[in-house]
Amino acid sequence: MSVLEEMRIRSLGVIDDAVVELSPGFTAVTGETGAGKTMVVTSLGLLLGGRADAALVRIGAKNAVVEGRISVPDGSSAVVRAEEAGAELDDGTLLISRTVSAEGRSRAHLGGRSVPVGLLAELADDLVAVHGQTDQQGLLKLSRQRQALDRYAGDAVAVPLAKYAGAYRRLRAVSTELDQITTRARERAQEADMLRFGLDEIAAVEPRAGEDAELAAEAERLGHAEALASAATAAHAALVGNPEDPEGIDATTLVAGAHRALEAVRSHDAALGALAGRIGEIGILLGDVAGELAGYADDLDADPLRLSAVEERRAALTALMRKYGEHGEGTAAVLTYAEQGAARLLELDGDDDRIGELTAERDALRAELGGLAQALTDARTEAAERFAAAVTAELASLAMPHARVSFEIRQTEDPEGVEVGGRPVSYGPAGADEVELLLAPHSGAPPRPIAKGASGGELSRVMLAVEVVFAGTDPVPTYLFDEVDAGVGGKAAVEIGRRLARLAKKAQVVVVTHLPQVAAFADRQLLVEKTSDGSVTRSGVKVLEGEERIRELSRMLAGQEDSETARAHAEELLATARADA
Repeated sequence: MSVLEEMRIRSLGVIDDAVVELSPGFTAVTGETGAGKTMVVTSLGLLLGGRADAALVRIGAKNAVVEGRISVPDGSSAVVRAEEAGAELDDGTLLISRTVSAEGRSRAHLGGRSVPVGLLAELADDLVAVHGQTDQQGLLKLSRQRQALDRYAGDAVAVPLAKYAGAYRRLRAVSTELDQITTRARERAQEADMLRFGLDEIAAVEPRAGEDAELAAEAERLGHAEALASAATAAHAALVGNPEDPEGIDATTLVAGAHRALEAVRSHDAALGALAGRIGEIGILLGDVAGELAGYADDLDADPLRLSAVEERRAALTALMRKYGEHGEGTAAVLTYAEQGAARLLELDGDDDRIGELTAERDALRAELGGLAQALTDARTEAAERFAAAVTAELASLAMPHARVSFEIRQTEDPEGVEVGGRPVSYGPAGADEVELLLAPHSGAPPRPIAKGASGGELSRVMLAVEVVFAGTDPVPTYLFDEVDAGVGGKAAVEIGRRLARLAKKAQVVVVTHLPQVAAFADRQLLVEKTSDGSVTRSGVKVLEGEERIRELSRMLAGQEDSETARAHAEELLATARADA
């Protein structure tokens, strides 16, 4: 079992520098009003990821620091989560620290590693249950009452609730998509019309990939056909001669003459023989080029009608590229637009089918949710009877022998809701149930919501009873109660102390209290006291034993440490507590 062993608190509220040493079992924290007892609860809240507030920093200090040491068993979920975050354990203990600056900035460390504050809050669920006045008020909220019932029910509710939550999320997604499609029908129709127009325009032209570049090259050639033909003819004549000028000199004749001159003597010198071979290759190459020039001149089309057709085609392609090719270059961009537009048009044209599919899925999900909501109602109803009976039995041990606790589980009719129990009811992410805790404080009293029917002291005891019941089904290693005994006195206070002591046999219990009847049942009592300058120092938090504890209980009883009557009463309380143990 995890145990909170120690907390060191520096510059937090009235506390200058103090160490709170805790132990397994029941620890009571006492002290005069304003001495700083609540800072113990505040400190633990910070260690467990609570909200940081610059107002908590002691005046004149740069920051407040809370450090805690918690022993944790190997393999526990808290250890696994901490090690995943890089934390290191120190001989089976987990070191946690939280720093709050005077400017309100906050830092958290776990096992020597800086971690997000949210991680501390995650660990808190497995390590400590903190209860105070604000938690009592929280119990008045219907959502918290439903959560308490679900927690008690365990898998009986958790399993169908997980299935319900999944179906609920899917229904929300389907409904959102369906609303988007139907509410944007006009916009989507306009988009489809624009796509059809564009695709028809592209289809009418039938562009090919790279066609624009090919036509540009052809237009350039056709536009300079005469100059190109003249150049090719002149080059051809220079290579092989002009028939109309038999006296002219051409390259082919000159190269052939050079080749014959070297061939005549090549047998006398290998070097000249090699050069003769190379000149022969030049002659062959000149012949090939001359042939291609002749063919080029013959094939060159100088038809102005063809040039006109090319320019007309280029104009049509340019118009398409200007309208549909903004995300690329050339006809390839136009073809990409056409491909994507066709796919989008299929999607838009399929809206009617999609609406039908989504409507059918939505109706099926609503029917499924109705069945799952009914299963949740049934599971909660069964668990509510057991939970109420267990809490009622605990209240009998807390000086409320005639009190009765019950749950009202109801649904609100809603024509747009899901069908549960044969009627449409409103629903949410946790089902269709509204769960309300009712209390009949004494015989003959009608059950009323605890927000209306419970006094402060009764509410404290109901909350304690609920937590004790949880300890038997879903235990938490450490419980911290802050003024859970508010509004309680006399016999009821004694019974609360006795019940807390019993709870401490299963878990570590820390109670900040002003009631001696509660403190007397503690295994250990810590006194928080201020010095003359109004601060709590290291020596201001100490363990009370023997005579010191009797003096503190006497002060709590009568406001006077040396009152003989109070002293006798304090000794009687301690004796009663020891006998009860």
